[in-house]
Amino acid sequence: MRARKLTAGILINAVTCCVSLVFILPLLVVLLNAFKSKAESNTMTLKLPAEWMFENFQTVVERGKLFLSFFNSLFYAGTGAVLIVFLIGAAGFVLARNRSGIHRFVYYFIILGIALPINNVTLMKIMKLLGLVNTQAGIILIYTAINLPISLFIVFGFIRNIPVEVDEAAIIDGCTARQLLLKIGLPLLSPVMVTIFVLNFMAIWNDFTMPLYYLNNSGKWPMTLAVYNFFGIFENQWNLVCADITLTILPVLIIFVLAQKYIVGGVSAGAVKG
Repeated sequence: MRARKLTAGILINAVTCCVSLVFILPLLVVLLNAFKSKAESNTMTLKLPAEWMFENFQTVVERGKLFLSFFNSLFYAGTGAVLIVFLIGAAGFVLARNRSGIHRFVYYFIILGIALPINNVTLMKIMKLLGLVNTQAGIILIYTAINLPISLFIVFGFIRNIPVEVDEAAIIDGCTARQLLLKIGLPLLSPVMVTIFVLNFMAIWNDFTMPLYYLNNSGKWPMTLAVYNFFGIFENQWNLVCADITLTILPVLIIFVLAQKYIVGGVSAGAVKG
């Protein structure tokens, strides 16, 4: 019995390592080739650079307009994630605590967006009607609407695990509805709110299609479109392309590593009930 468990554990670890390599090796190839010369990077191998070309990153920043696209991405991801957290914090608490028919209908209507695909033709017509095409406000509103359903689903499950007696005790002590939300609800939601912020920040930062469809001005492009444009200009210089990709994924990778424990804890807590 022990031998069988040991064998199963070894097989599971081996499969896990193989799956991990599928994701790690491409990143490692990009990272190593970002420091190579143009001739070396053409082979796209895992071989260490003969000479570490740190100037590749300086070239990318200067010629790829990364500073502007970096701040655009930061603005879109930060503003969109904060807006989602604010809306979900208030809506999730109200919908989870009120179980009447209309509240349940609103909840299921919103989370229906998890399964429904995005109709870009209709969305484009609406954006044109409202004058939001090629605007930063428009792209932020799109990101907020797209990511609201899954965020509400996670927060709703988290709130359902908080005893109702906490609210009742606060009301007995004289809390108003606003005080109940601000002083009781939001502090209790802080773990899952951090999770929602980080997940949405990463999702918005990494998105490519929405800016491609709805932003025609290169001055408003995020880093994902800047990489796409950079690749089109320097398609034969893989060292510069890899350096550009490395600079693009670095911020979101740092955020993910620093907030990993909040992501795991918040998602697991919010997935217990829903």
